[in-house]
Order: sequence, then structure tokens, then C-alpha cells
Amino acid sequence: MISLLAKKFIKNREDVTSPAVRQAYGMLCGIVGIGFNVLLFALKLLAGTLSGSIAITADAFNNLSDAGASIVTLLGFKLAGQKPDPEHPFGHGRLEYISGLIVSMVILLMGIELAKSAVEKILHPEAVEFTLLTGGILLASILVKLYMYLYNRAVGKKIGSAAMEATAMDSLSDCAATAAVLAATLIGHFTSLQIDGWCGIVVAALVLWAGIQAARDTISPLLGQPPAPEFVQRIEEIVLSSPVVQGIHDLIVHDYGPGRVMISLHAEVPAHGDIMALHDEIDNIEQRLRRELGCAATIHMDPIVTDDKLTAETRERVAQLVRGIDEHITIHDFRMVTGPTHTNVIFDAVVPFKFRLSDHEVEQEIRAAVKRLDSSYFAVVQIDRDYTK
Repeated sequence: MISLLAKKFIKNREDVTSPAVRQAYGMLCGIVGIGFNVLLFALKLLAGTLSGSIAITADAFNNLSDAGASIVTLLGFKLAGQKPDPEHPFGHGRLEYISGLIVSMVILLMGIELAKSAVEKILHPEAVEFTLLTGGILLASILVKLYMYLYNRAVGKKIGSAAMEATAMDSLSDCAATAAVLAATLIGHFTSLQIDGWCGIVVAALVLWAGIQAARDTISPLLGQPPAPEFVQRIEEIVLSSPVVQGIHDLIVHDYGPGRVMISLHAEVPAHGDIMALHDEIDNIEQRLRRELGCAATIHMDPIVTDDKLTAETRERVAQLVRGIDEHITIHDFRMVTGPTHTNVIFDAVVPFKFRLSDHEVEQEIRAAVKRLDSSYFAVVQIDRDYTK
């Protein structure tokens, strides 16, 4: 159904990097989610009233909270799609993350309320009446929630939306919770076991778990998480595909919300090259990053000596020594300053963010390795941490 509605109402629906297309998908799923959840609330409230089941009634109000969460998600996508303004020059994309966080808070609040009701039912148990209508409503609810999980997850992955994936997890927990309610109702009908309240505890636990997972997935991008390795790899492939770029370093990704990513990096270029030609090539790389990855890029040129044989050979030998400490360590901004008694070998070393050694320990090992290479060499090393590794 979502695919059919997308074909009908979303123009250029395959261009998921477009903020307008992402907004349209989010609003479409939000509207459909509101409709489904309001319908399920009404049906489950009827079933809970007829059967006298606290678990079914609690599940009904859980669906009502889901409808409210869908409204929040819809508003989040609508507000996130606003154009930049003087107060928010990088747009409003992070409002989508905030809407996902609000959804998770609603889920957690509902889980706490469900747990309270379930404990009351355990302390004061009452018989639950089962009818075919009640069973049919619960079974239909399971199927609807399973469908909602599938389409929210598919759309969330397609457009890269943490809010949509949080909604998908909520739908999956609802599916499991309703299945537990149906099982408890059947057990209570065919046996003398009154486990309605205990089933309510299971429902509350599932809802709370979904809320915790959803909160974690939305708080992380709000605080600032590292970019996906695939995204970093694609940036490196594009930049290094240029014949003038010898290497890159100091890559930083600024995420201002889905479809609003800015990157900055340093590109090593030959020091003897024509400055105007090199600048033109860097401009071309920035434009390609914008076209293919949908991100604004700022590239700083770092000149390196490539026509001095000794410097080039020494740089390669030092790079091999550094990789001997750890294969993930790289060097850049390499230069040599020769004096009457010794030669300063100056460069930056980039180590993974969670590297096993401290900056001081890495520096000491590199200095010792360079000294072994040539006793007249003195390494002047700047240690940088790379959060993308």
C-alpha cells in the first residue's frame, strides 16, 4: 500500500537524497500510521471492554500513544523540511532526530503506565472473557502491526531516517505485545490460570525496551556520532580518484540532519604544480562530492614535495615504519629540514580514535623507529586522532 501511495503522491520518489522527497515519505508514513493506530485503538478498546481484560485495554491505549507518536513524527518531518533561515543557517534537519526522541519518550511513558496497570491486575485478578470477536481483533492487530513494522523499516532504511526506524521498532514491539495478550487471553479461557496481569507486565517490558532502543538511536545523532564507514570510504574514493591528489587527511563530517551534511578535509597535492590548475581540480572534486553524495564540501590543499627523491624515499620508509607499529596509522604533511648536526623529520601521524596506546606512547615509538632508520634523524611528530576509524 505504501508503495502505491508513494507512486501516486511523491514526485521523484527514488531521489531519496532530496530533503523534499524524504519529507514526503515521512509525512506519508506518519499519516498512514495515525490511521492504523486510531483504528486499532478503537477495536482493542471495544475488545478490552467486552472481555474485561486489562492487558487488551492497556494494549489499546498503547496504540493510542502510537497515534500520538505518529503525529509527532509527521510534524518532525514537516518542520525538518523548512528552508534555512538567518537563525538556523544550516537548516532544521535535526528536528527529525528530536521528533524521534519525543516518540521514544512517549513510548517509555506508556510502558511505565502499562506496568502500573498490570501490577494492579496481579494484586486484584479478575476473570477474562474470551470471544471470537476479541480473538479476531487481536489477530488482525498483530498482522497490521507486522505490516507497519515492515513498511516503516523499509522506508526508514531507504531514506536513512532514525525516526522512522524508531517507529518500526515500536511497531514490532507492539506486534509481540499483542501476541502475548492473545496468548494470555486464550490460556485464561481454556484453563483456570489468570495470567492477564502477568501478560500486562510482559507487554510493558516490551514497550519499555522499544522505547530505550528508540531513544538510543535518536540521541546518538543528536550528540554527534561518527559517519558510516561506507560514507567515509566513498568520500575517499571520489577524492583520491583525481590524478593530482596524493592523499587525504583531517576528514570531518558535520551532520545537520538527513540530507544536510557538510564535510571538510585536507588533500595533498604536488608542491611544484600549477596553483591555478590545482585549485580548479579541487573545485571539480567539491562539485562531484555535492552531486554524488549530496553534501557540501570544503577542501584545503596541502602541498607536498614529490620531486625531491630523498624526501619522497624517506617519507615512504617512515610510513612503512609507522605501519609497523599499527597498520591503521598514517602520516601526512611530511617534510625534512636539514641542519649541521641532525635532520628534523616533521610530520603528522593519524591514529584510530580508540587506539590502544596514548598519544605520548605513540609519539615515543615513532621517534624511536625514525632514529633507528638514521641516527641523524629527529622526528617532530604531531599525533592526531581519527574518529572515522
